[in-house]
Amino acid sequence: MLNRFFITDPDNEDPNKKDKQLRKLIPNIITLASMVCGLTAIQMAIGSEWRNAVLLILVATILDTMDGAIARLLNATSKFGAELDSLADFLSFGIAPATIMYLWILNDAGQIGWIAALVFTIASALRLARFNAASEEQEKKPDWGKYFFSGVPAPAGSGLALLPIIIYLQIDMDLSDYNYASPLIGIWTLIIAGLMVSQIPTFSSKQIRLPSLGLIPTLAIASLFIALLIHAPWITLTISGVIYACLIPVSYSVYRAREKNRNI
Repeated sequence: MLNRFFITDPDNEDPNKKDKQLRKLIPNIITLASMVCGLTAIQMAIGSEWRNAVLLILVATILDTMDGAIARLLNATSKFGAELDSLADFLSFGIAPATIMYLWILNDAGQIGWIAALVFTIASALRLARFNAASEEQEKKPDWGKYFFSGVPAPAGSGLALLPIIIYLQIDMDLSDYNYASPLIGIWTLIIAGLMVSQIPTFSSKQIRLPSLGLIPTLAIASLFIALLIHAPWITLTISGVIYACLIPVSYSVYRAREKNRNI
C-alpha cells in the first residue's frame, strides 16, 4: 500500500507502457505548439506586426495538420488529444484571426467590424463543436462521403478570413484613404463565417490515399510549395486562398453528382 506514495523503480516499469505514453505525448506537444503560435500571433497583432502575426497562423496551420497525421501514424490517437486539438483550433483559427483582423482594420468599421469579429469567432466554435459531435457518425457515411467536410474547416476559414491582410501586405497601401474598405472586409469576414457553419460540402484531404506511383510527384509538388512559401510567401498564400475559394463550388458540384448517382 505504501508503494502508492513512493516512486517506483524504473527498472521494474514496463518499457512498452513507457513507449506508449511517449508516443501519445508527441502529438499533444505539437498541438500545444500550435496553440502557442496562435497566442503569439495575437501578441504580434497588438504590436501591429502584421507579417509575423499572419506567418504564425500559417505555422499553426502546419502544426495542426501534423499533429493528427503523426497521431495516426504512431497509433497514438486519444479522446484527450482530440479535445486538446479542438481547443487549440478554436484559439488559433477562431480567436486569433478575429483579433488580428479587428486590430488591423475592422475596428475602423465601428459596430460592423466588431460584429464581424464576434460572428467569426462564434462560427469557428460552432464549426468545431459540430465536427466533434459528427465524428461518431462519420463511419455511417458512404466511402465517397468521407472525402468531404460539411462546411469550410476552421484552418481554411481562418486563411480565407486573413486573405485581405495577406493581399495588403503585398501592395502596402494606406487603406485609411478608402472609407469603404473596412465595411467591405467586415462583410467578407461574415461571409467566411457563414461558410464555416454552412452545410456546403468541401473537399477533405484527411481521407486521401496516394498510390505508390504518385508518391514521388506529390513530394516534388510539396517541395515546390514549401520553396514558394519561403521565398514568396504572400503571393503563394494569396494564390492558395483564391484556388481554395474556387474549389468550394467545385466540391459542391462533385458531391451532388455523386449523391445523385447513389440515389439512381
